[in-house]
Amino acid sequence: MDFLIKAAQLILSLSILVVLHEFGHYIPARIFKTRVEKFYLFFNPWFSLFKKKVGDTEWGIGWLPLGGYVKIAGMVDESMDKEQLALPPQPWEFRAKPAWQRLIIMLGGVTVNLLLGIFIYICVTFAYGDEQVKPTDLKAGVAINPYLQKYNLQSGDNILAIDGEKITHVNDINNIIMLRDGRKLNVQHADGKKEIITLPPGIDYEMFQNGAFPAVALRHKSYEVDSVMPKTFALAAGLLKGDKIIEINKEKVVYYDDIERLLYASKNKKAELTILRNGEEKTLTTKVKPEGKIGFAVKTTEYFDKNSIKHVDYSFGASIGKGIDKGFHTLSDYASQLKFIFTKKGAASIGGFGAIGGMFPSTWNWQIFWLNTALISIILAFMNILPIPALDGGHVVFLLYEIVTGREAPQKVLEIAQYIGFFLLMGLLLYANGNDLYRFIFGA
Repeated sequence: MDFLIKAAQLILSLSILVVLHEFGHYIPARIFKTRVEKFYLFFNPWFSLFKKKVGDTEWGIGWLPLGGYVKIAGMVDESMDKEQLALPPQPWEFRAKPAWQRLIIMLGGVTVNLLLGIFIYICVTFAYGDEQVKPTDLKAGVAINPYLQKYNLQSGDNILAIDGEKITHVNDINNIIMLRDGRKLNVQHADGKKEIITLPPGIDYEMFQNGAFPAVALRHKSYEVDSVMPKTFALAAGLLKGDKIIEINKEKVVYYDDIERLLYASKNKKAELTILRNGEEKTLTTKVKPEGKIGFAVKTTEYFDKNSIKHVDYSFGASIGKGIDKGFHTLSDYASQLKFIFTKKGAASIGGFGAIGGMFPSTWNWQIFWLNTALISIILAFMNILPIPALDGGHVVFLLYEIVTGREAPQKVLEIAQYIGFFLLMGLLLYANGNDLYRFIFGA
């Protein structure tokens, strides 16, 4: 049932985004009197689940839920309709329109996705408000990844500001450090002493490669083992779902981050775990990986400083500013994440539909649904504008070339580029979803 609820949210979200993206192409095409031959939600190789001809356009739903498309007359696209392109251009065809009109038609989908993401953020902020977790309100400080101990940062500290900007939500710290090059930290240690700590250049790559993220989180007081990964030291040691780790190497565990810290201190060695199972204490011995992991996930149920999480409501006017800010931060943060893809660890972390579906909760929650839909919409806007043939960005590159030089790119070049782009995208799609399958089977 959990899978079906997640799948339903994913399909609904993608359906909304695909339809509106394609309308972003359809509307300017019609404004410029360009014929749109097909408008499809999902792809329809060999047959359609539904189709109906209205005027010059066939409206339909395909059976392959990998996106959607509009087929614009006289355009080199994924349909590769060479027969039509071999005929003289007709006034209603894409290729007969001025380059600036064709550019607007191609930019329409990306524009809609970006504006839609921002619009959703505005509406969600107005409808549900937001939360603030100011570091100054935390009694127990924050949980800090043990990898950062060498920079004199440890759990219990508070990070009050970064590069002179005060922190209004603890979760923002991760994005600021990993994606926005925040380096100068104003830190208040657990003993009350304050210190300016400057992280070195390249700390983002360093932390990513070593699995040291999230860098900062709220501290959890209540937790238990939720799952044990296959073929791991935790499984070999006999750790089970429902266990609670109460000591590591005779040192008491108070917060969940104590587990991370104590295991990290035993990396490449063995650790003795004292666990509570069904009210009875047991001792397990486990090896610890170089990054301080043994291969289990926990279920956390309560923050120690839960009373410090403040709900804030906004007027519609204030929500507009918040939504725009959220939209552009989401776009810039996502663009910054791509730097990690060009690493071995980053390439292995690429996910497909399974990873996207995993973003949605197992129970229907409209607030989370719309927040995820806004995020995916902005991601689609960014990905579609990349200068890759077969994507909107690939068409934009050729149109800009035409506008600057005054010469159209040869049709043969457009056709070859379309083939190359198509196979690149199919390869990436197979690779990403293959990663999902591998992680599902092996629990990696």
